[in-house]
Amino acid sequence: MKAVDAVVLVGGKGTRLRPLTLAVPKPLLPTAGYPFLTHLLSRIAEAGIGHVILGTSYQAGTFEAEFGDGSALGLQMEYVTEERPLGTGGGIANVASRLTSDTVMVFNGDVLSSVDLGAMLAAHRERDADVTLYLVRVSDPRGFGSVPTDGDGNVLAFLEKTEDPPTDQINAGCYIFKREVLERIPRGREVSVEREVFPGLLAAGAKVCGFVDSGYWRDMGTPEDFVRGSADLVRGITPSPVLAGRRGESLVHDDAMVAPGAVLIGGTAVGRGAQIGPGVRLDGAVIFDGAHIEAGSVVERSIIGFGARIGSRTLIRDGVIGDGADIGARCELLRGARVWPGVVIPDCGIRYSSDI
Repeated sequence: MKAVDAVVLVGGKGTRLRPLTLAVPKPLLPTAGYPFLTHLLSRIAEAGIGHVILGTSYQAGTFEAEFGDGSALGLQMEYVTEERPLGTGGGIANVASRLTSDTVMVFNGDVLSSVDLGAMLAAHRERDADVTLYLVRVSDPRGFGSVPTDGDGNVLAFLEKTEDPPTDQINAGCYIFKREVLERIPRGREVSVEREVFPGLLAAGAKVCGFVDSGYWRDMGTPEDFVRGSADLVRGITPSPVLAGRRGESLVHDDAMVAPGAVLIGGTAVGRGAQIGPGVRLDGAVIFDGAHIEAGSVVERSIIGFGARIGSRTLIRDGVIGDGADIGARCELLRGARVWPGVVIPDCGIRYSSDI
């Protein structure tokens, strides 16, 4: 694996996760007790890949501030910033000058998966492929890029979000390139790897193969998927080396305070300095650093931002509460409600029932 570079694309704005991503880029949001990207980087390190290049754009400086030179994770890390959006293919081409190896693994920085990186690399080398794509099977592929393959695993086409896809195999956001192939991607302009690079390689006769995996996979782009992904990490449903020996129904930072009588289940994660009051029930919740959940409140499948306060006997279900928001007592926020940072909602200010 030492003859492999890893490129991680983390330039997106994470608009589907707003308001959480107004202050923090999506790959750095707390997920099962760590910035989400930490879980991917730890798996890259565990696989024996030592050199990682982050392709950044939105809030670029926050990544180096978090990971530095990568030594804490056993990595050598570099950072390359897009001055303007270049797309998935352009983002890959933008880091080409920093590559040191003939084999390059490229990762979308917002995907959580259990794929065996070593097995994928071995398959790539055994087939002498120009490019190998990580593919997963999903029940409804219409919202994804569909990628049919033949009996030998050769990719036949790339079909972006078709209404009647010929296969349930989708592009899962991880690729292995021969460096000489990657360096053919046009530089200095916006390029889509799905719509331009891969179809162009097929048309030119390149050997493009699929690595089909039936393990865990989740795109962490929506609040629902973010909450589920964090819970699955906490419960050990998907692997993360940084969580070794710390799996269960909840994960609570050592500096958090949880009062007697509080119930934490469903893969709940509670961050540094958070305070959980008596009688609180947290089920599949993600509680960011410094948040306060007061007595008797219930938070289910929801995200509570940095320093937010949830008043007593409030119910939040399938919601997102922005940083520093102040939610009064006996409120009800349900069905995808999102509260922007710093917003104040008074006691009983929002309810879906009359029972207070």
